[in-house]
Amino acid sequence: MTALLDVRELAVHYPVRARGLTRRRTGAVRAVDGVSFTVERGRTLGLVGESGGGKSTTGRAILMLQRPTAGSVLFEGVDLAGVAEGELRNLRRRMQLVFQDPYASLDPRMTVGRLVGEALDIHGLAVGRSRAGRVAGLLELVGLDPKHAGRYPHEFSGGQRQRIGIARALAVEPIFLVCDEPVSALDVSIQAQVMNLLADLRDRLGLSYVFISHDLAVVRHISDRVAVMYLGKIVEMADRDDLYDQPLHPYTKALLSSVPSPDPNVQRARERVMLRGELPSPADPPPGCRFHTRCPHAQELCRVVEPPLVSASAGHVVACHFWRELRSTPVEVTRARTSRRTS
Repeated sequence: MTALLDVRELAVHYPVRARGLTRRRTGAVRAVDGVSFTVERGRTLGLVGESGGGKSTTGRAILMLQRPTAGSVLFEGVDLAGVAEGELRNLRRRMQLVFQDPYASLDPRMTVGRLVGEALDIHGLAVGRSRAGRVAGLLELVGLDPKHAGRYPHEFSGGQRQRIGIARALAVEPIFLVCDEPVSALDVSIQAQVMNLLADLRDRLGLSYVFISHDLAVVRHISDRVAVMYLGKIVEMADRDDLYDQPLHPYTKALLSSVPSPDPNVQRARERVMLRGELPSPADPPPGCRFHTRCPHAQELCRVVEPPLVSASAGHVVACHFWRELRSTPVEVTRARTSRRTS
């Protein structure tokens, strides 16, 4: 079966130009540098990593909000990179974005009814009473009272605002959503409610997600597959349980070791993987393996030769020269304990 989304060698490079009149190009910021993955219908791919690793840029490039420098994005078999802007507008009905910050992504001058119904107006999907009914149905779908359609965003809590953002994304009946850190700006007590809402909507409406987050417990709760990004590249990708139970890349192990466990005995017994240094600049990435400047297991080969993504087992790929030698070090991570209540 053909994947709903097929991303092949996606790259997004921002030019760096010299100051002065000539403004000649002196280099490039390699925000995303050769990323490939697929998303099946009704499934969720979690995209995790540190801030500055290229996750959000990847999400925007998938939707063509940021035109890629190279590579292709095949959505239902159509290469979006080669589609003209007019045709792309129609295709965007099928794919939408849920923004990170519910405080900044909603126009404070517009009522909730106008915010949710704006996409209906743009695409001519409903007018008059039909439009009002669609807006009311969308608000009810995400757990909000339709009577509040006349209120403004500042009259709602953070979790309610994110529900409004989700309702707005669903207005044009998409089948694919990019969720860019949709719960990171919310209180922990509200995150579970929004996560459960997204999971319920996926199952009820048959949606597919690319879910971007730095919180590995959150990603485990909602994802079917997980891809770990570091400095513009995917360093490991596998089915959710396979990656969490048997991580192979040192970077993945470091991320998982930072997730606290509620069991004090497990927490004390766990070996913490401490990364030294900061994330290098994507304008000047290290030669060889990009992770070698912070990797506790780096050797001379890592500093010279970039490791390719290789298959470690069925559906599990990793970019590390020494993953076989490091395979015997398991890392336990806590499963997200979340309520199924969405109200």
